[in-house]
Amino acid sequence: MNLFNTLIAKRLVATVSALLVIAIGCGAGIWQINRAETKIALAANLLARQQMPILSANAGPWALEEVSERRMIARGQYIPEAAIWLDNRPRPIPPVGSSSSQSGFYLMMPMRLEGKKDVLWINRGWAPRNNEDREVLPSVKTPSGVVNIEGIVFAHPGKVYELGSSKPNLETGKPRIEQNFDLAAEARLHNWDQSPFILREVEAGIADGLLREWAPLTTGVDRHYAYAFQWFALATCGFLFWLITGLRQYSRNSKNGD
Repeated sequence: MNLFNTLIAKRLVATVSALLVIAIGCGAGIWQINRAETKIALAANLLARQQMPILSANAGPWALEEVSERRMIARGQYIPEAAIWLDNRPRPIPPVGSSSSQSGFYLMMPMRLEGKKDVLWINRGWAPRNNEDREVLPSVKTPSGVVNIEGIVFAHPGKVYELGSSKPNLETGKPRIEQNFDLAAEARLHNWDQSPFILREVEAGIADGLLREWAPLTTGVDRHYAYAFQWFALATCGFLFWLITGLRQYSRNSKNGD
């Protein structure tokens, strides 16, 4: 009996199973590498756009396509009564030595731009959640007068998985705690003119109770490469297992004279 018959013809089930393992392992490994390369490319593009001249929100109107991922300054006054606390947001950069992410809120707050009717939504930063009572919000300071802030323009503050669609909680005296942020819905709800983007505030050394240590887009790249290695290792092990068991069977058959 020749080697081909022993490895393949007589082991069709084992061969098909090995091919499936190899295909799945290689496919998943390539997908993980592509995800890592996509993150690296996005981070490079973001860095390049942030190095362009800083824009002024008050000099608008601006379209999202013009200003996306650009640095921007805004001058205006916060509207704290319309603030939204976005729940289930992990701390962007966990503390050194921590193995788990801490859950908290992003504080979304509208700002009335000085000298304009437009409202610009600001992602002011992250604050930890009270694990005992979800509605006990972190202590945050909000300036009452006109302020200047600097940030980076994004289409939205990021989304989390949500079952169904939630209706805004507009009960007087109760904070708005939401899972996700809908810019268009907020414009309809308040009946005001809004900029078609949000501004994610950068760290300005202000002791207001919020963290703005935003995670870079390349976060997780090493993990993708590690996953890719594991998938490729699985594919290699599947091939070696198929090959070694086939060669052993061929050796036994040769000794028996089959």
